[in-house]
Amino acid sequence: MTVAYIRVSSNKQDLQTQKLQILEYCKIHKIYIDEFISLEISSTKSQEKRKIKELEAKLKADDLLLTTEISRLGRNMLEVINLVLRLTQKGVKLCFLRQNELNNFNNPTFKLILSIYAYLAEAERDFISQRTKAGLNNARAKGKIIGRPKKSFSSKYDKDKKQIAKLLKNGKSIKQVWILLGYNQTKSYAGFYYFCKNRNLV
Repeated sequence: MTVAYIRVSSNKQDLQTQKLQILEYCKIHKIYIDEFISLEISSTKSQEKRKIKELEAKLKADDLLLTTEISRLGRNMLEVINLVLRLTQKGVKLCFLRQNELNNFNNPTFKLILSIYAYLAEAERDFISQRTKAGLNNARAKGKIIGRPKKSFSSKYDKDKKQIAKLLKNGKSIKQVWILLGYNQTKSYAGFYYFCKNRNLV
């Protein structure tokens, strides 16, 4: 099976342009595409919303994944490299039109180049962490208060607080309310349970 994955962050970018580039490549190399996955969504969204989890589950050994460039697959280098490694371990063939050096078939340098990318991704994460810590320490040194003030509350669940309280009062369990209001699709149960306890709803 051959799957083409196309993603743009906004309507300022063109899904059709990427699709045409992939179709042209497939025409030259006589590749038949079984499925297109096309999305207009920011890379900051979850892997589920970007259909990365679906894509990973769909692809099997000897399947081919086509995309215009490696950045289409993730929000940062570390996430992308981890995905590429998992797919490679499954035996999935990867083809990046603009980065042929990262194609993992008929490419003896793939593992070397991927290891370099992985190192750079790890270094990037460390640098970001160090800069963040340095910025916080500098702010504290200047007397700024970091973090949420003590005894202050704000939560993504507050907008539904009355409805949550009513359901709990009517005998529903915390888990039942979590499912009834659809939070189980996007939010963790632990976070919702913590919210209910801290708002004295149960």
